[in-house]
Amino acid sequence: MLIKNRPSWEISENQATPEQAFLNRRQFLGKGGIALGGSALFLSGAAGGLSTMDANAAQSDPTLDLYPANKNASYSLDRELTPEDVNSTYNNFYEFGSHKQISSAAQALETRPWTITLDGMVEKEQVLDVDTLIRNMQLEERLYRHRCVEAWSMTIPWTGFSFAALVAYARPLSGAKYIRMETFMDPDMASGQRQTWNPWPYVEGLTMQEATNELAFLVTGAYGKPAAKQFGAPLRLAVPWKYGFKSIKSIVKFTFTDERPKSFWESIQGAEYGFWANVNPQVDHPRWSQATERVLHTGARVPTLLFNGYAEEVAHLYKGLEGEILYR
Repeated sequence: MLIKNRPSWEISENQATPEQAFLNRRQFLGKGGIALGGSALFLSGAAGGLSTMDANAAQSDPTLDLYPANKNASYSLDRELTPEDVNSTYNNFYEFGSHKQISSAAQALETRPWTITLDGMVEKEQVLDVDTLIRNMQLEERLYRHRCVEAWSMTIPWTGFSFAALVAYARPLSGAKYIRMETFMDPDMASGQRQTWNPWPYVEGLTMQEATNELAFLVTGAYGKPAAKQFGAPLRLAVPWKYGFKSIKSIVKFTFTDERPKSFWESIQGAEYGFWANVNPQVDHPRWSQATERVLHTGARVPTLLFNGYAEEVAHLYKGLEGEILYR
């Protein structure tokens, strides 16, 4: 019999504080209520809620019928979910600009057609249609913390599938030690990529052990529907024990390799943004403290937790690496 110990960050499902509007919408949709594009479910952008274009983008996604996915109750939170209208209007997505209010600009992202390349040290290199890939995976919903290196945080109900499932699908060779991830490159579409002084396209990397950890998650949706463009549609990464810049958006390529990738931010300023980027309240950023974080939708400042509260699940990945800069 499998007995799973409850992680230190997890509380019982009946103690978790839900984002009530989100739950009400899921119940309503489950009863055959109004279509996702309906004005009753989406407030106007001028009123501070979700825009009509966010709703229309979700409704036009070819995988819409897969949402909402079943919730995995193993992933609960000790704080309330960040409301969707906050999460969808305060975003980092440097392909479309360096400010936080890039949600409108990100609507220029064309998410179909979209292909995913699996290459490098694999049994057979493949180019997959993203919708085919998504339908071949078991989608589930997980509630995750998200901690930005800029010392703010949010919580979000991601939908997606485990990174380990993609690794198994790719059939990597035994010598593969890292996975290099790359986003799209289209400066005509993405205005931020016209900044030629930056090392586009955006690149990130994980070790094979990190990618196959139970928490590593490939995101296809949020808040019970396909991911909004500003979240990094149609496929992004969520590694909740690391600072947010590690969670690369709008991925087009996974390369299995025996060489450590050099990430986008590491290339720009390696002294401030390293390969590992694990959350640690005792290791400050060179220009600000990481001891506390501002909760995005309340403004409250709370203590930051080691590995963002997921130490029990991931601390073992870094045994023997004490000589590395693990927390930046």
